[in-house]
Amino acid sequence: MNLEEYRTLFIVATLGCALVAVSPLVAVVLPQVGSEEFSEFWLLSPDHMVEGYPFNVGESEEYGVFVGVGNHMGGSEYYRVYVKFGGGAESLPDIDGGVPSVLSPFYEYQFFVCDGEVWESPVTFGFEDVVVDGDVLVVGDVTVNGVSFPVDASAVWDSEDSGYFYVLFFELWRYDVEYGDFRFDDRYVGLQLSIMPQ
Repeated sequence: MNLEEYRTLFIVATLGCALVAVSPLVAVVLPQVGSEEFSEFWLLSPDHMVEGYPFNVGESEEYGVFVGVGNHMGGSEYYRVYVKFGGGAESLPDIDGGVPSVLSPFYEYQFFVCDGEVWESPVTFGFEDVVVDGDVLVVGDVTVNGVSFPVDASAVWDSEDSGYFYVLFFELWRYDVEYGDFRFDDRYVGLQLSIMPQ
């Protein structure tokens, strides 16, 4: 190699080392520039998968899922997850309008999540006091994590799909410092369930 080739090799090697040395600083600065702040919200099956969710369910049986939240808001966040239950899709939140479901929650989780961290919890649920009256099925109580709650939710027999259909769903709420209270975070996850009478 001649002197000019050594010089070129030295410059390339120096620039490469400089880029490696400065890359941690670039990694810290770049994600903050133009990054989107959001909360992840998920529901996983008993096998911790996105398949195999409970669907055909019966009275006095216990079922399980996992609910989780990931924080990508840029700082620690205080969350609530409300559990709600109703007959049909009309009881679901309107996420386009930012409006939570009109149904009252009967169970809730409250927790803090640091930025970049996740919270996840197993959830067990079941149904009690299930009564059929004509073409209407009424669920009197929902049990979540071993605690029973009165819901008195009804569904009319769906002859097209052959079943009584309900939704068990979870709404995500986040504490808004400016508002001074929790606000619906425009996210929900849930299960459509076909409840079979005994």
